[in-house]
Amino acid sequence: MAERNMNGGFTPLLEERPKEPWKGGEVVKSIMCAGPDAIVTSFSLVSSISATHHSSVGVLVLGFANLLADGITKGFGDFVSSRTQRDVSPKKRSATEWDVINQHSPQKQGLLQQYQALGMDVTDANTVVNIFAKYRDIMVDKKMATDKGSLPQEEVEKPWRNGLITCAAFVLCGCAPLLAFIVLIPFTHNNTHKFVGASVFSAVVLALLGIAKAKIAGQSCLLPAALTLLNGAIAGAVAYGIGWTLRNVARLED
Repeated sequence: MAERNMNGGFTPLLEERPKEPWKGGEVVKSIMCAGPDAIVTSFSLVSSISATHHSSVGVLVLGFANLLADGITKGFGDFVSSRTQRDVSPKKRSATEWDVINQHSPQKQGLLQQYQALGMDVTDANTVVNIFAKYRDIMVDKKMATDKGSLPQEEVEKPWRNGLITCAAFVLCGCAPLLAFIVLIPFTHNNTHKFVGASVFSAVVLALLGIAKAKIAGQSCLLPAALTLLNGAIAGAVAYGIGWTLRNVARLED
């Protein structure tokens, strides 16, 4: 917090500077979206298969096949979404540029009102807008940012990179529930023990992702970690319940 002084500047208060969130852009978004989703999806599949008393081999085959297929689909979806955003951006800019050139006064007035709504007084807002109006490209960027929330073209992320990051994050994080079955093979043949191990592995990775999300956002770690764990627990319980019901109540077996 700060107070405005007589010279128009700000007098800082004696407080510790707040921590900035980690700047990772689309990379962080892709990882944070794909990671928890992958673990929940993979663990739900493991839960439903385990409830029907399939062997560890069946769990691993179906688990990895589903994980890779979903990872490719998620990555391609992120690629298409990012590509669409990149392709649309020039069209938005062209339309905004036309508005700035052909409807100059209304565009200036709209930008002026937006700055006033943010708390800028009329004189300062007029000064800022009149300066922007001298430079068409800057005026277009400001109009796109305030009206459409669009980034300048050079700031748009690369679609292929977003797709690869999403696919890799999904596959790597989704391996957590399956790794327990592989790691525990030399130690036990009991599928229940392996399922418990998968639950522990999944819980640990989910908690770490929740903590990472909190650290990136500069928030307390407890609530995000608890929410990600709760999400995984509910999804796993529902999947296990459906598998158990189909086998023991509906009597659906191989």
